[in-house]
Order: sequence, then C-alpha cells, then structure tokens
Amino acid sequence: MRWKDKPNGVLIALLAIHVIAHIDRNMLLGFSPQITRDLALSNAQYGFLAGAVWVLSYGLMAVFMGSLADRFSRTRVMAAGILIWSACTAASGAAQSFEQMVLARFLVASGEAALVPAAVSLLVELFLARRAGTAVGVFFMGIPLGIGLSFLLAGTLGAAQGWRSTFYLLGIVGVMIGVPMLALKDRRDNVDETRRGVAFLPQINAALASLRGNPTVVHTIVGFVLVHMAFAGLSFSQLWLVRERGFDAAAIARQIGGLQIVFGILGAGVGGVLSDRLARHMRGGHAGFAMLLIVLCGPLMLAYRFATPGSLLFYVGMCAGFFLPLATYGPSMALIQGLTPDRVRSTVTGIAMLLINVFAIAIGNLAIGAVSDRMNTAGATNGLTLSLLATDVLAISAALFFGLAARGTRLHAAPASVAPAH
Repeated sequence: MRWKDKPNGVLIALLAIHVIAHIDRNMLLGFSPQITRDLALSNAQYGFLAGAVWVLSYGLMAVFMGSLADRFSRTRVMAAGILIWSACTAASGAAQSFEQMVLARFLVASGEAALVPAAVSLLVELFLARRAGTAVGVFFMGIPLGIGLSFLLAGTLGAAQGWRSTFYLLGIVGVMIGVPMLALKDRRDNVDETRRGVAFLPQINAALASLRGNPTVVHTIVGFVLVHMAFAGLSFSQLWLVRERGFDAAAIARQIGGLQIVFGILGAGVGGVLSDRLARHMRGGHAGFAMLLIVLCGPLMLAYRFATPGSLLFYVGMCAGFFLPLATYGPSMALIQGLTPDRVRSTVTGIAMLLINVFAIAIGNLAIGAVSDRMNTAGATNGLTLSLLATDVLAISAALFFGLAARGTRLHAAPASVAPAH
C-alpha cells in the first residue's frame, strides 16, 4: 500500500493513463477524413460511430464499472479496463467495414468506462478536501492532452504510417501499462468491508436515493451534461473546417491538436485551481464559478461560427470552445463528489458519465450527422455550420442549471468539498 503515500505520483500516473485513454478514443476523430473515405461512411454513419456506438457501451458500462469500483479494488478495475480497451484499439486498425469498426469501438468504450469513476474516487480519497477540485482538474487535463495528441499523431505519425498502423501501436502501449497495474492492491481502511459484497442493483438504488435527496447535485449534473454538447461539436470540427471552411485536412488536424492541448489544459487547470480558491468566497461556490465561465466563453463560441476563417476572432472563439468544457470539470466534480456519500461516489460518477454519453455524445453526434446530411441533400452548403451552432447554444444553456445549483449551495450549508481539511 506504499503507493498511496505518494498522492502526487498517483495523480501523475492517472493523468498519463487518462491521456492514453483519450488518444485511443479520439484517434477516430483525428483520422475522420481518411477513415470515412476508406470505409465509405456517410456523415450519419460517422456520427453513429463516434456517438451512439460509444454510448451504448461506455455509458452503461460506466455505471457498472463505477459500482464495481465502490465495492472492489479500484486499481484492478482500472487495469482490466486498460487491457480491454487497448486490445480493441488494435482491433480497430484491422476493421474493413462499418460493422467491424462498430464492434471494435463498442469494446474500446467498454474498457474505457472503468477509468473515470474509479480514478475520481481514488483522488478524492488521497487529496485533502481543499485540493479536491485541483486534483480532479489535473486528472481531466488528460482529455485535452489526449484529444490534442490524437490530432497531432494523425497529422504527423499517422500521415506517414497510416491510420491502421497507428491504432496497432496504441494498442500495444496500453497492454504494456495494464499488465503491471494488476499487481497494485487497493485497501480502503475508511470503507466498511461489508459493502464489498453488496449486489449491483442495491448499489444503484442507493446512488439514486442519494440523488433524489439532493437537487443541487442533480442541477450540477444536468449543467455538466449540457456543457458537453461542445464535445459533440468537436467530433465534427475537422470535417466542418475542411468541407465548409476550406482548410487542408492534415494542416487543420495539427492546429486543432495543438490548440486543444494548450487551451484544454488551461481550462482544466484554471477550472480546478481557481474553483478551489474562489468557491469559499464566491456566491454559489463551485457552481457559481462554473456559471461565470460559461457566461464569459459562450459569446466567443458563437462568434467563432460566423468569423472569417483564419481571423483573430475565429481562433479566439475556437480556443474558447476548447477551454470551456474542461474548465467545468474541476468545479462540477468537486461539488458532485463533495455532496455525495463516500459509499456511492464512483456509482454517481458513473451515472453522470452515462448521461453525458447518452445525451451529449450519442444523441448529439447522431443529430449533427443526420441533420447536416438532410440539409446538404436539400441543397444547403452550410449544413454542418448550422448544426454545430445548435450544439453551441445547448452548451451555453448549461449556465441556467449551474445557476440553480449555485442557488442551492447558498440555501444550504457549505458542501463537504470545501469544508476545512483534516
């Protein structure tokens, strides 16, 4: 158990694993022009592959894996997930049809569902209450790093070696990480050992009961889900920029990758650190801080869709879209975890991941693809532009629910996530 004596080292290791998970997940986006061409995919098929397929597996498995992480070894749950998603990432490179790619990506998502619920629970345990938002924010830097590196790899290594070889290599790297992680033991002295035998359905019922009794957490989760509509838009960003804004595929992949890394990391870092520092002094605490972020970034995201390609406003708006979703992770997770009993924290996180994947990723991606296909068939030349604009509006509407959560934090005692450390 000595590895738990070094929480910063654990955080760095979990961040690295999270980066790899999002490289594997988003390599499909980085290679979207090549994969849609080689497998002859329509926009709707690509949207189904990037969204609904992922949700059907990741969303449901996140709840199940979160339940396992609450009851058993979190490290072994994560290790098993790494091995599953890495083997199936390699299998994605061998896909020769839409159906084969659907199966491979379905299983990649099943494995990746193990990571976030277990990792967030572990970090909340290892870090003091006043540092929870910062630790979670650093962990979720893995999203922009993974997304950005996936585009950079697609525009560099992938351009030279092809998308299939890149998928094979990523699978091998993941297996090399997952195998030794199986040896780490995860004993929790502050957890009632009798809960380890609790069945899945009673665990889910306990988590749902916790949510029914706390509208502040429910409002936070709804706002957190809506702000992820920006990620649905990201799935089609490269296709939009190439097809409707005239950018070169490889060049814009590198730009998206670099900017996603820089501003996504800034978002996760700023959101985590500032939310911990300001929540104790700001009306509405963490939720009020998240609402403020949306109010500041939302108008820039809308302006981006209409700005002249390559202009300053164009890039500022693009970067605001990369910054905002990641900046809400620290305050949202700190509030959700702080107001949720320890015995169901991973399960509630899994439920939040399920909702994000159902509504923001699956329905969002499928709707963008289907609506833009229909508009293009009707003769429109800006089908993706209008569809992506709608996702931006939905993401900005999250401010309303964070506002309700902020009101809840003012009406009740300060949440546990910002209580004095002990």
